[in-house]
Formats: sequence, structure tokens, C-alpha cells
Amino acid sequence: MNRIIEFRGIKLSHLVMYFEELNGIKTSSNLPIKFNGDKWTSEILEEKEIPLTSVISVNSVLIKFEAERIEELESIIKNYRYKTTRVGG
Repeated sequence: MNRIIEFRGIKLSHLVMYFEELNGIKTSSNLPIKFNGDKWTSEILEEKEIPLTSVISVNSVLIKFEAERIEELESIIKNYRYKTTRVGG
């Protein structure tokens, strides 16, 4: 089972760090950056800039999450999303 999710406005280096905080082992350094975890794997597939206005742009990063069982897939996605949560104020 797999799912591809887009993250915007978060530095690529932070996204890598979040996988490491979830005990993912980085197995490559160039895109796609691959991680192996306990019962899951993930790949940071690509990063690109998306223009929001003529002067403002934001980065977009696609990440593929994979696991053999849906419960494992949902668990890693939930834990990763927790790491990427941003609260405005």
C-alpha cells in the first residue's frame, strides 16, 4: 500500500529530519531521498517552487509513504503529519 502526499512551505532539510526523528534510516542523499523504517518505507520524490503571486512562491515537496498493511501506512502518515503541523498565530 502507498500514498503520495504534498507538503508546502516546509524546508526539505526539515522534512528529512522528521523521518530521522521517526527512526527512519536514510538510504540515499539525492532525490529521491529514501528512508527505511520499522514496517514502512518513504521517498522524498521531488521539490519544486510554486508561485503564489508574481513575487511570492512556496516550495512543494512530494513524499511517497509505503507499508504492507493499511494500519502501518496510516500510522506513519499520522506520525509524520504531527511533525509537520504548523500553528499560526
